[in-house]
Order: sequence, then C-alpha cells, then structure tokens
Amino acid sequence: MPPAGPSSTDVAGDLVVTRDVVLPAAALRWRFSRAGGPGGQGVNTTDSRVELSVDLGEAPLRDADRDRLLARLAGRLHDGVLTVVAADDRSQRRNRRSARERLAALIRDALAPDPPDRRPTAPSRSARRRRLESKRRQGAVKALRRRPTGE
Repeated sequence: MPPAGPSSTDVAGDLVVTRDVVLPAAALRWRFSRAGGPGGQGVNTTDSRVELSVDLGEAPLRDADRDRLLARLAGRLHDGVLTVVAADDRSQRRNRRSARERLAALIRDALAPDPPDRRPTAPSRSARRRRLESKRRQGAVKALRRRPTGE
C-alpha cells in the first residue's frame, strides 16, 4: 500500500523541499532516455536514464527564495532551468526517486542561510609558547641526526 501523503521520495506528485518550499508536480519536467552501463538484455530497450528539470524563474516561489536560488545556482542553470540527471540504477522508478531527492537536496542547500562570518582571532600567548617549544624540540632531534663535525 502506498504511503499516506506525498513526500520527496515519491516518483510523482509535488516535491517537498522544505516545510515552506513545495514545488508542484506541474512545475517539474521529466525526460527519459537510454542509460549506459550495466543492464543486461534490457539496457537497449528501456529508458531508465532520468532528467528532472524545474524552471526557477517560473516556479511558484517567494521572490526572496527565487532570487537566492538564481544567485546561488547560477553556475548550474541553463536559461533559468535547473536540471538533475539520475542514471545510477537499472530501474527508471528508482532513478526518478533519486532525481527527486537530488533536486530537493540541491534546492535545500541553496536556500540554507550563509554560515556566520568568521571572527578573526589571534593565538594566545601560551599557544605561541607551546609552538616555539615544539619547534625547538624538533630542531634538537634533527640536530642529533646530523653527521658529527670533524674537529
């Protein structure tokens, strides 16, 4: 029996990215083709490779989310369309599920807030002292490895 509600792992239906961001099934475009790699006799007859695309410019998103996605994913977009490909599996259904998960993860990561700015710090006096002592010890060890001078 199928699960009660839609989730990001369904192969059809809306794509739940976050609690606030849900891409309707109508905004997702699927393309299928023959995948390379293992597959036995069926490899030449089944369209198991999956391409899942979403036009971020047309997707029903908040303006702030759309702007953030377009800016952060600019290197992956082609005319505002984000595409993911899945051809890892012999089954089209599993590749569809994988493509949905990858697309959701990409969008989720792009929507995540920036990490906090790094606060520059200086090493403490004791840390500097420990570092110099370690360098002196290492220098002494290496000095013992040298060939003795002929005096």
